[in-house]
Amino acid sequence: MRNKKHIPFEVIEKAVAGEPKAIDAVLRHYNGYIKYLSTYQGHINDDIQDRLKAQLIKAILQFRFDR
Repeated sequence: MRNKKHIPFEVIEKAVAGEPKAIDAVLRHYNGYIKYLSTYQGHINDDIQDRLKAQLIKAILQFRFDR
């Protein structure tokens, strides 16, 4: 049984390689946390949510395993 708290390494490898389904899986994994961070006075700020998702995608694509 896999731990639901962690993203499988294979998915991370594919996301770093730019595979859209893997990037979407990572975004879905962090969706709750992104919503939490973009909530202000009980309402979700869509602009902040979109910016956080864009920053996560940028970080995924810039990640290097060889460091």
